Amino acid sequence: MDQNVPPLEVINAFASVLREMGDKYERGELYIVELIAAGEGCRKAIMDIVEPKLKLLGVERKTLGKIVLGTVEGDIHDIGKNIVAAMLSTAGFEVVDLGRDVPIKKFVEAVKEHDPQLVGLSALMTISMINQGEVIKALEREGLLKGVKVVIGGAPTSQQWAEKIGADAYAPDAIEAVAVCKSLVGRG
Repeated sequence: MDQNVPPLEVINAFASVLREMGDKYERGELYIVELIAAGEGCRKAIMDIVEPKLKLLGVERKTLGKIVLGTVEGDIHDIGKNIVAAMLSTAGFEVVDLGRDVPIKKFVEAVKEHDPQLVGLSALMTISMINQGEVIKALEREGLLKGVKVVIGGAPTSQQWAEKIGADAYAPDAIEAVAVCKSLVGRG
């Protein structure tokens, strides 16, 4: 940035680095903690340094879409969700991260408020994954699934589970989550 490299080029460089880190992780050349650190570091640099420069220049960063993301109620595990959030943000998505142990009502309110194209539901425990389906039912009751795709993930989940609860997609890990989300918004 100090060398007058355009901010969007800097963001693209971060995205390239994260793709490379993801490839190395998949090949077993990196540990998960290194992938987390890379994702969080890139996200923080983009949010704290690059985005303010874009605003000063009057440049609006184009996003691939907006996603409301959270770990469902009854589950306090958020490491996987945090990795997904960081990687989606760096890939060009606007991420509204609701955190962990998110009540169903809060997902509904967030979809009403933010008008996202995607909703991401994480669950790391078998007992809490049931709430992924409850969030989908609540969104459907409120008429909020028109134009909104739901992606689920987490250790106990699967493609079969996604189909059973009416989710639009399943992502087994953060790297696949980015690819799935890009595909769902017509960019993959």
